[in-house]
Formats: sequence, C-alpha cells, structure tokens
Amino acid sequence: MPAPDAAPGLADRNPVKKAGRSRRRRPRPGLLISGASVIGPNRGGNVEDLKQRDETDWKNRLTPQQFEVCRLKGTEPAFTGKYWNNHDSGMYHCVACDAPLFSSQAKFESGSGWPSFDSPAVQENVEIHEDRSYGMVRTEVVCRQCGSHLGHLFPDGPRDTTGMRYCINSASLDFKKE
Repeated sequence: MPAPDAAPGLADRNPVKKAGRSRRRRPRPGLLISGASVIGPNRGGNVEDLKQRDETDWKNRLTPQQFEVCRLKGTEPAFTGKYWNNHDSGMYHCVACDAPLFSSQAKFESGSGWPSFDSPAVQENVEIHEDRSYGMVRTEVVCRQCGSHLGHLFPDGPRDTTGMRYCINSASLDFKKE
C-alpha cells in the first residue's frame, strides 16, 4: 500500500514545522522512477522467497547491526549511522535485497540524526504498518520486497513538499552514487 495514502490524516496533523529543522533540497527534475515493473534486483529469489527466509540465512547475509535493525526492528543510535549526514547524489537501496527505496533528491536535514526523506523514490518498494511497540502507536516503514524494517514515518516533514518525514536507519540502507 502506498505510504501517504495508507496513513490518512497524518499530514494534516502537522500544524507547525518543528523549530530548528532546516532542509537541503535540490530541484526535482520530475519523476525519478515510475511503474511497478521498476523494482530492482533482490539478490536472489522472488519477493515471497525473500520474506520467507529464515533467521540463519539473514544472519549470514547481514552484519550484526543490519540484522538487528532490519530483521529485529531495532534502531541505531542517532547521529551514528553511515548516511545521516550524507549529501551525495544517488539512490538509497534496501541493504537486505537491493530494492531502490529513496532518492537523495528527497532527503532533507531533519535534525533527528537519521536519514530523513519526504517521500520514497519507488512507492511500490515501501509499505507502512502500524507499530504499537513501546507503549505507543507509530507508523513503521518496511521494504515491501523483503520485509526488512527501515524506520518510521512521521507527519513533521517539510510543509512545502509532502509534510512527511521517512526517518530511516542507515543500517537498513545501501547508498549508490549517481
């Protein structure tokens, strides 16, 4: 399900842009990737095979931190991830299956310490779920191709674009420069 439509009203609950949040943007040259057929390589197997892999297989494919974040829904400490302060042009892919997820053109400085994007580059590769962990209700962002946890979605992004902030763990991403 497309992320913004799946969480109706989230953007409406963003009355004021958070103080101290700045953003660095480049002009959008138009749609970067479109169509459900542009999903990208998944490092072996179809989507269902990837979602059915066992814990041992994922542990062999991922680093301990990547496994903790992607498969156990962990969160890396703020300001420690490889990409939170990355300003290079390119595409962020799922570290587990290589699906393209977010463009550097959608990245902005949120002040949170995690890579933040206002929208996915390939909507079909991202899905959201209700997350009721830790006694709160949040919106989890997941890779549709392999089921890996990516981060969370918040309604406090740039008001001049989508108003949304996809707060994504660096450990769940692999960046490919343009």
